[in-house]
Amino acid sequence: MTSPEEQAYHLLTEYSNGFMVSQVLFAACELGVFDLLAEAPEPLGAAAVAARLGTSSCGTELLLDTCVSLKLLQVQTRRGKALYQNTELSSTYLVRASLKCQANMLRYLARTTYLCWGHVAQAVRDGKNQYQEAFGVPSDELFTAIYRSEGERLQVMRGLQDVWSISGRHVLAAFDLSPFPLICDIGGCSGALAKECTSLYPGCRVTVFDIPEVVQMAKKHFSFLEEARISFCEGDFFKDPLPEADLYILARVLHDWTDARCSHLLARIHRACKPGGGILVIESLLDADGRGPLTTQLYSLNMLVQTEGRERTPAQYLALLAPAGFQDFQCRRTGGIYDAILARR
Repeated sequence: MTSPEEQAYHLLTEYSNGFMVSQVLFAACELGVFDLLAEAPEPLGAAAVAARLGTSSCGTELLLDTCVSLKLLQVQTRRGKALYQNTELSSTYLVRASLKCQANMLRYLARTTYLCWGHVAQAVRDGKNQYQEAFGVPSDELFTAIYRSEGERLQVMRGLQDVWSISGRHVLAAFDLSPFPLICDIGGCSGALAKECTSLYPGCRVTVFDIPEVVQMAKKHFSFLEEARISFCEGDFFKDPLPEADLYILARVLHDWTDARCSHLLARIHRACKPGGGILVIESLLDADGRGPLTTQLYSLNMLVQTEGRERTPAQYLALLAPAGFQDFQCRRTGGIYDAILARR
């Protein structure tokens, strides 16, 4: 039986090794381990995986066995030889052929977010994001830094498509949105959430409002935009006229910005909103005391590292929505990562 001191040390070790866990996941995805095993007609040995991926035999075996410990792979032994195959977890979320694959978001986390987090101590010192430190990119204009290249912009858009393929329908069903036939998804990126919305509410039409560079890339790279009930409008939501709508959706938008910028945006939406219309805020909500859930706390720290904003409690969102003129504030916890807040004009 381990002593309390040993248990505490074990916990500390788990925390300090957390970055290794994420790198194992990122590396296995980058190398194509899960796709290879999904396409194979039977479980494969480490030597076969290494040969097909063009990787070293010793490194491949170490990676595969670590993935087994992380429950990303399962192993069986036949005639003394270890044979590997995907688990349900990896088959669902890490194989590119899966409709729920999260590979694009994981690639973004590996190549961008992880590098920014190497400077988290400096972010705490400075109170600002770390694009300058991580990439040498000035961040005075936030989305100029976030979309620092065409390839990075496309990666962000594909990553958000992964997120909404899992969470979109669930969070849009938190409230009955059928009374809102005309919806505007502010900062709606590729239109992935709009697609979920039109699927869930056949009577609605959705306008996706985003900056010109994002809209043009959405039209170029995302085929589902041919759907008749989804349209796109170009503009800056801080200064350009907003499309007319019965309901405005802000999904993963307010957490990017300071309270002052959020208040400015919400006041603009209130002026544009039809009488009796509403606003739907979709965010990962902190507990009332701000000390949980852990995932949301980490997201909030990530907002410091990568944006100008933070995650907030329901009360903090109410404090932003009420002065802008919104009322009938309702909050729904979904049980998932993202929650929903509905308020009326």
